[in-house]
Amino acid sequence: MLHDVVDFLMKFGPWGLFVHSMIDAIIFPIPALFLQVPLSLVNPHDALMLATVGYIGCLIGTPIGYLIGKLLGNSILYRILKKEWIESATNMFKKNGDTAVLIGSFTPIPFKVFTILSGALNFPLWRLLAYAAIGRAAKFYLVGGLIYFYGQAAEKMVHNASYYLFAGAVPLIVLFLFFRRRNRKKKAAKAAAAAEAAAAVSSENDGTVQEHAAVAAAEEETSASTTKPSDVNISTTPVSHT
Repeated sequence: MLHDVVDFLMKFGPWGLFVHSMIDAIIFPIPALFLQVPLSLVNPHDALMLATVGYIGCLIGTPIGYLIGKLLGNSILYRILKKEWIESATNMFKKNGDTAVLIGSFTPIPFKVFTILSGALNFPLWRLLAYAAIGRAAKFYLVGGLIYFYGQAAEKMVHNASYYLFAGAVPLIVLFLFFRRRNRKKKAAKAAAAAEAAAAVSSENDGTVQEHAAVAAAEEETSASTTKPSDVNISTTPVSHT
């Protein structure tokens, strides 16, 4: 039945691919690759255009899948996808959500697993969109580029494109995450040093204020102790002699 839906969408050419890519990011269990490839092989010169259409559809569907996860949780995934896919993606999320989404954009695991899990586990939407933009672009345009340049000869190559892309992308992703983490540690260290310096300056200022207050109090006390009482005028009444 699901393949009948794909066959139906294929009749609409690029628009069918657009819809397929969009629902692929939401809930449809068959990846858009299964429609992108045959449409591209019909006319290899349109392969890059079709890759763009599929890419845009995927980005539009991504926040919708996220919203489904936000509202319904990830239980819906178990009804439409393999249990091992869901468990694998969930474990990746628990270890590092950024890594899960970024790598998930390249893996053979259907991307809807990551869009719905992102919503269910409250992963930031803007990060999901950013990583989807990178990973899905690589996937759509790799397939489109192979067919555009190699034509019919690329038919056997594109079916393993996800695995090749995954194998090539993972080292790059690991390096990216490594340098990003190191950069964050440097920023955190600078912020801590700045806070410590500010605290030291504040403490020094407080000490100076207290010192001035003590000096002022001492001066006031000294002034009070050295003040003489007012002279008392004694008037004498002259004694008259008779």
